[in-house]
Amino acid sequence: MLADLTAKRSHDVRWADGRTFALVFDGGEDVRAVAEEAARLYLHENALNTLAFPSLGSIQSEICGWTADLLHGPEAAGFLTSGGTESILCAVLAARDRAVAERGLTDPEIVLPISAHAAFHKGAHMFGLRTRTVPVTDEWTTDLDAMADVVGPDTALVVASAPAYPQGTVDPVGEVAAMAADVGASCHVDACMGGFVLPFAEMEGRTTPPWDFRVDGVTSISADLHKLGYAPKGVSVILHRSRELRRYQTFDFDGWLAGRYITPNMQGTRSGLPMAAAWAVLQYLGVDGYRRLVRTTLETADAIREGVRAIEGLRILGNPVHHLLAMSAEPEITDRARGIDLFALGEAMADRGWHLDRQGPPPSLHMTVSAGNAKAVDEFLADLSEAAEQVRGGGTGEATQYATLE
Repeated sequence: MLADLTAKRSHDVRWADGRTFALVFDGGEDVRAVAEEAARLYLHENALNTLAFPSLGSIQSEICGWTADLLHGPEAAGFLTSGGTESILCAVLAARDRAVAERGLTDPEIVLPISAHAAFHKGAHMFGLRTRTVPVTDEWTTDLDAMADVVGPDTALVVASAPAYPQGTVDPVGEVAAMAADVGASCHVDACMGGFVLPFAEMEGRTTPPWDFRVDGVTSISADLHKLGYAPKGVSVILHRSRELRRYQTFDFDGWLAGRYITPNMQGTRSGLPMAAAWAVLQYLGVDGYRRLVRTTLETADAIREGVRAIEGLRILGNPVHHLLAMSAEPEITDRARGIDLFALGEAMADRGWHLDRQGPPPSLHMTVSAGNAKAVDEFLADLSEAAEQVRGGGTGEATQYATLE
């Protein structure tokens, strides 16, 4: 049986070799070992009932408290979820219920840029909200003028990203949150990708305009521990500015024969394994460990951006300065013989053992850089240069996109 499982993995992406820029983020063998030891201790525990498993209640409280301090939310409170999508769903649901309870909305809306994660649209579909999307600027951040035109009396939630997944740019959170506050709406900052990067990047001197609970009007933030927090899948944090706001997330029901049923998120039964593993990784790394990993991540991302820009016909979309980036074709090249089809380039890189997500528009290859990629950055850039020459002026590649699973 174990041999069969090992064989099934033989064609999976080689994330431990630093050849995957998505899906799994590796903090190193020592971090993995800590997580695995904690996981074994909590393989069977169930966080559905923290009275039966008070250790998991303590773990959840301590992780949320540590994250709240990191995001400058002294009164913030929240829960652990299974990942970024669930955290976003919880934020959408809480915003809807708050809008109904406090403002009596009957047709609530979400206002969000087209760069916001698809999970917000999933939440709108599940919970009966209408979406009002706005474009992005030439720098791939929210078009504030367009957003101002649609934020109004029916707005329940306004969305900003720090950073947005597609191009890795940070939205102007202060301005977005102010629009939400003006109409009494909630403002959620999707920091699933950046919650455990941007705070430490700031400590390292790479500053970003305020985006967390230091910004008035931000009511909730999501941050994924299983991404650049380097915990195993799946664990994320959803924080609300106050306990009063957090109560809109909780489902409390007493209308069946088994007694009172209270759940803080989408799940009922919740595995204790990822919670305990995340707690152990947080304790092991601490601020100094995360600063070290973020420093390595940013240096690696900088090297990749520089390497991409040095290849004729390739460009980086926008001006991302952290760990997310998207490479696309340079539109100024009119000589077809010098042009590069991005999806053909993606196929050529896949043939060399590299996993890059396809996305668009415009056609681009997406990368989430982590510390685990540092060991392979030189080989990656050499292969990218070689692959670019291979496909230059050649075939079109398949005009399909990989579905993002971040």
